This record gives sequence, structure tokens and C-alpha cells, in this order.
Amino acid sequence: MISKRPRGTERHWTPAQHELFAPALPEGLEYADGFVSADEEAALLAAITDLPLAEARYRGYTARRRILSFGTRYDFDDDRLQPADPLPGFLLPLRQRAAAWAGVAPEALAAALVAEYRPGTPLGWHRDVPDYELVVGVSLGAPARMRLRPYPPGQAEHSDVISLDLAPRSAYILRGAARWEWQHSIAPTRALRRSITFRTRRPFTR
Repeated sequence: MISKRPRGTERHWTPAQHELFAPALPEGLEYADGFVSADEEAALLAAITDLPLAEARYRGYTARRRILSFGTRYDFDDDRLQPADPLPGFLLPLRQRAAAWAGVAPEALAAALVAEYRPGTPLGWHRDVPDYELVVGVSLGAPARMRLRPYPPGQAEHSDVISLDLAPRSAYILRGAARWEWQHSIAPTRALRRSITFRTRRPFTR
């Protein structure tokens, strides 16, 4: 039986626990361990090494996370989407698999973001910009811990925070409540990690 944790703690799920206690996770959050093989991961990491990643900028703030967008990119200075280079060929097989898992057409995952987390790099609390809808993330390299809390955050207690370990080669989907009624963050990484995130576009913004 799952009980409410004392105030000042948070619920933490490993991938194995997620399989047992999936109802305790936010509705709309799906997790898959071993989404890509070790050989596929190695090929993806090799391709990412050749990309011109650059530190992400958010309204004048330069983050430690290094990124490169394809399909579209969000300009935080102008608060709108901008066109970006087409998805490179090495991402297309992964996009097709992600689309099949999410139940959408591959072309619907029109945006891709490649990110690099060097040791000690965090990703702060946020919801993805409302121009996007469905989110599919793939983790490569070192493991990471994703933390989630209800949105808006002022109504949440610390005991409402859920953390989920993202294993190398795993993937997750955010849709529905998990996408719109929760925020997420990534705790500072202990070793070099890369991620690939696919997103669908929304016909309108919230």
C-alpha cells in the first residue's frame, strides 16, 4: 500500500517501482526502460558529438545546458517559435519509434531538441512552452533524476514532489495532466548526459 509521506519529504520512484506503482505517478506520464539498445545509444551519442551545441539562452540568461533545435526553436527574447533546420537523418528512426509509442504520425513530432548536460548541470522547474503539446524525451549517457510537482507551484507542498530516475536509454512521454498540470525539472547531473526531446505542435497556444 502507498502511504502519504511526511511533510518535508518527496516520493521517489525507480524504474522498477514505476512498473509496480504507475497509478501513483502523474496521469499522462509514461516511462519505458530500454527504449533504445546500447548500440543505438552509442551511434546517437557519436552523432551528437559532431553537432554545434551551444548554451541555452532564456530572456538574457545563459544556462549551462547546451542545446540545438531542429524543426522549430523557441525564441525566448521574442516569445515565439522560429523555424530551425530540418531534423537530421540520424534522428528519423528514433522519431519514428517515438511516434509509434506515442500513437502519433512521425511527422507530427515536428520539433526535436538535442541537449547536453555536463556534470553538475541542472534544468530548473518549468513547463514546456505552450506552443508544443505532446513531449517525448529519450535519455542517453548518464542517468538523471526528473522531479515533478503540481502546477501552479505555489499550491504544492514539498511532499507533493515526485522524483523519477531516468535510466540511460530510457524514454518518457508527457501528455494530458502530466504535461499541463505538473512542472518538471532535472536535478544536477553527476556525469555527462545527453537527451533528445521530440514535441508536437499545438494549433493554438494557451
